[in-house]
Formats: sequence, structure tokens, C-alpha cells
Amino acid sequence: MARSAPSSLPPPAKKRKIQKDSDLVKSVQTLEKELTAAAAANASLNPLADLLELALSAEEAQETSKAMYSLYRVFVVIISGGKLNAGGDEAAKIVRAWIWERLNAYVDFLCGLLKDEEKILRTSALQILFSLQKHLSTAATASDGQPQFHIQHFRKIVSALLTCPESPRAAQSSVGVLDTDVLHSFHETWFSVHDDVRWFFLREAGSILSAGSISAHAPQNLLSILEGLTTFPTEKAELNAWWVEELGAKPPKPKSSKGGSASDEEDDDDALDGDDDWRKFFDEDSGAKEKSAATKKPLGTRLHKLSTHQSLHSLQSHRAVFTRAWLALLPKLSGVRHESTRKVLLQRALNVMHRGVMPHLTRPVLIMDWVGGSVDYGGTVGLLALNALFMLMKDYNLDYPSFYTKLYAFLDRDVLHSKHRARFFRLTELFLSSTHLPAALVASFVKRLARLSLSAPPAAIVLILPFTYNALKRHPALMPMIHRAAPENGTVDADPFDDSETNPVLTHAIDSSLWELASHRSHWLAGVSTMSRILEEAFTKQSYAMEDFLDHTYGTLFDADASRKIRKEPPVAMELGKNMRRLFTAEADSEELGSAERDVVSELWDFGTR
Repeated sequence: MARSAPSSLPPPAKKRKIQKDSDLVKSVQTLEKELTAAAAANASLNPLADLLELALSAEEAQETSKAMYSLYRVFVVIISGGKLNAGGDEAAKIVRAWIWERLNAYVDFLCGLLKDEEKILRTSALQILFSLQKHLSTAATASDGQPQFHIQHFRKIVSALLTCPESPRAAQSSVGVLDTDVLHSFHETWFSVHDDVRWFFLREAGSILSAGSISAHAPQNLLSILEGLTTFPTEKAELNAWWVEELGAKPPKPKSSKGGSASDEEDDDDALDGDDDWRKFFDEDSGAKEKSAATKKPLGTRLHKLSTHQSLHSLQSHRAVFTRAWLALLPKLSGVRHESTRKVLLQRALNVMHRGVMPHLTRPVLIMDWVGGSVDYGGTVGLLALNALFMLMKDYNLDYPSFYTKLYAFLDRDVLHSKHRARFFRLTELFLSSTHLPAALVASFVKRLARLSLSAPPAAIVLILPFTYNALKRHPALMPMIHRAAPENGTVDADPFDDSETNPVLTHAIDSSLWELASHRSHWLAGVSTMSRILEEAFTKQSYAMEDFLDHTYGTLFDADASRKIRKEPPVAMELGKNMRRLFTAEADSEELGSAERDVVSELWDFGTR
């Protein structure tokens, strides 16, 4: 049977499937119309309970979504109509309390949907929660006459983001952990954008974590939110984005301590010496009085005397709530029960500590004890904690005498085989960069690394050699270490270096030599043996850039040798002399062998068996 030719016409369009609304959806639509009309006519709102019940009983995601948005539209009409504002007779108070009960139940339902298995319900619930926040705040502002932020509603949002309660529809396996899409939406739309949302969130999150009994996942969720914050204001002019627009109005100038009006910027910077408020722990301890004495200006208003509206426009107030949130979070991270989870969380917190946290703290030394305790964990956590300690010492004048003793304890065999080897050397190069360090201390680090290089992989030796070169060039007092000979009897015991001493100043490394590095001149890898000879040359070169050596592995070293340009061609053939021809050729020497041919292989075999 002949096959028909294919048609050149496009295939017929598929008929769109029209899904009929279910009975529940129709009931939702009917109740929404009734409630909208009742709210406009100031009639009974009893159908609101029925609509809420339908939303709670919906099983399909589509039905839940329609009921959720219907309730949202109804509540917006009710809130905008002023039915939740204070005042009125006793009957109005009863109705208002009844509506608040329905609204709170609806908000709890939305908070549970933040952990729903349907992504669209999660993100929609978050959007509705923040939209209600704006409407409630605007209504409160209209009722009070002053810019307001509805804190009771917002506190529920913060609690839901930190605790992630189980969804009323279906539970997920990761109950308690904030989903990535919810976290991303919260960051990109509100937390990293609007100053009022960030300020209130930091304040409420700090209060929730300090309250005592909290969800086991709350510290992890708060860390996920805080570590993604990259837009913290550093100048007062940057406080210009508001979710509740009424809060963007310029607040009245706070009264100074002498009764007059304080100037805008000086007051915010000088309001630092409160004695009777928790914020005194977050105030800078040196800037206010010195600045006031130098400029002969009176100190400004204390932070605890600022109103909420004034605090939102105070840069120092934003730093205060930021500090409080982190101080509440850090001990909770150290108290996580599971050791593996605790180390992961500590590592995440320390990763952002030096660049995303300490610059915005009112007094960075407040985290000194926590950072110092994290050093004892060792490994990557301890190394990152050392970095934070070094920043506190260098930038914030922290006195920590045992810093280099802690750093010296990290120099063991494992550090040269660790996947974090590059990070360790990068930080160690930074820690030892000062030319004011004692020569005996630096000598201990150099000698210890040289000793560890005897059992290190080639990629680690390639790191140690330029590291040592830079240290010797920076500290000329260490130069005798490369001129001394190896121990006379050839044993490690004759070396004056005390390998068991934990204090790097007392190891006597400066009286020793770097014979370990000299031994690498006979290393099996040509790159290492060539690199080891830099210590034999005159120190006229500039210091090596450590970044050029940090990422070496067996693979990169092999590729470097395999792709190396050959400057002198190696010999592949040679001219045999008379004696060599006798051994490796079958030619007969007429004087010694006559005309018989020699069997060279047999002769060699006979020689080996004699």
C-alpha cells in the first residue's frame, strides 16, 4: 500500500483543555462576592468564617490558591475600610475581635504554607503575608496619625521564617528548614531591599533567639538569611527604601541631652553613651566622647530615647539591631548538638565574619570570646576563626597574645595533605607578613614547614619553598639558617630544633638549619628539585607571589612537565666505539675471535650465572 506524502500544512492546533471549576472553587467565588458587598454596605461578615473553613479544607493546590487569594482580597477590603481600627462602641469591639480571630487564623494558615510541597503556594503565601503587612501598617498609620509598622503581624512572619512550621496540607521531609525559593524571594524582594523590613526583622529575630526555647532549626534558618545580606547601609543617605511608604517621611529631630535639637548626622553618630538600656552594649566605646570633645559639640540623643520612626532613620540604630541579632545567633550555632552540623554552621558563619559582619558591628570586640572558642575546633573552622581573630587584632586593636601559638598548632602533617591547604598558606602568609614579628617566631614556622616537607606531596613542597624564600627575604635575621650545614652525625636528634615545643618562640629553630629543604635538590620530580635551588642563589629577586603556587596538584605538576618546552634536544643515538661494538654487535674481531660470530646474549647470560 502506497504511503501518502506528508502534508505541508502545519499540524492542527491541540484543543486546550478547559478545566471546570470544582464545587469548592464556585463556593469560594460566591462567598467572596457576598463578603465584598457586605463590607461595602457595613453588613454582617459571618460568611468570612465559611470562606476560611473552605480554604483550610481544600486539598488540591489550585483550590487552595483560589481560596487563599479570595481571603486576601476580602481582608484587604475589610482593612482598608477601617473595620480593624480602635474605637467604637462595645458591639464594634466584639466584631473587631471576631475579625481579628479570623485574620490570625488566616495568617497562621499562610505561615504554614511556607513549607508546602507546592512551590507556587510557598511563594504566594510569602507575598500575601508582606502585602497584608503593608495594608495593616497603612491602616494603623491612618488611625494613629503617626507612621506605624504593624509589629504583631510582622512578628508572625519572622517566627514563620525562622521555625518553618509544618504545612497544613502536606508535610515535607525537611520540616523546619527554610526552602531555597522562599529564602531567595524574601531576600530579593524585601530583606535586602527595604530598610524598614530589615530593621524590624533583625530586631525581632534577635528577640526570638534570646527568648529561650526555640526551634532546633531556627539558628540555621537565621544564618541562611543573614549570610546572604550584602546590602547593609554604610551611610545615612542609603536609608531610602521603605516597604511601608509612610515610614519614609522624615521624622522629627530628636532632642539633644541639653534640650535643644540635635543636628541630623552628628546626633546619629554621637548618640552612643546610654547607661540604662541594652543598646549601650552595642554603642561604640571610643567615638562619642572624643569626637564631642574635639568638636566642642554636645552629645546627641541616646539611642534608647529615639522613637521607632527616628530609629529607622538612624544608621547607628541599624547597626545596633544587626549586632544584637548576630550576638544572639552565634552562641546558638555553637550549641548545636550534632557535631558535623555544628562545624558546617560555624564554618558558614566564619566565612562571612570578616567581610560581611564585623564591619557593621557597633563594637566588633563583642564577638571575641566566640571567635576565640571557635579556634579550638581546629581544621577549617579553627583556621577561619584565626582569620577573624587576626582581623580583630589588626583593625580593632584586640590584644590576643596566644594568637601565634594557636597558629603554630595547626602546623601538622595533615595540613599539607588537606584540601584546604591553599587557604591555610594564603592566611599564614598574611599572618606572618609583618616585619615587626620576632625572628625566632618566624624561624619556628619556617623550620616546622621544612620538617613537614620531608613527608609532604610535591605540590605542598612547591608551596613551602617560595613561602620560605619570602620569609627569609622579609626577615634577614633568618639567613644563617640556609648557610648552616646539616647535623654532623646525620640524625634529627642532633638538630637543635625542638619539634615537641608548642611555643614557637622557644623552639630554638633560629639556631638550626634548613637542611630539609636542601635535601629536595635530589627530589624525584624535576620541578621540585629545580625549585629547591632558589635558596642557593642570591636573594636579589622580588618576593614570590604565593597565588602562583597555591593551586598546584599532581595533575598540574604533570601537565607542567609534559608541556615544558625542550631547550636542548636529548640524545637518542650515539656512535659506538671499538669496545662498545665488541659488546653490542655481532661483528667478529679477527684478532681475538677469528671468523666465528659472537652470541652476545648468550655470553651475558653465562656471565650472570657464574
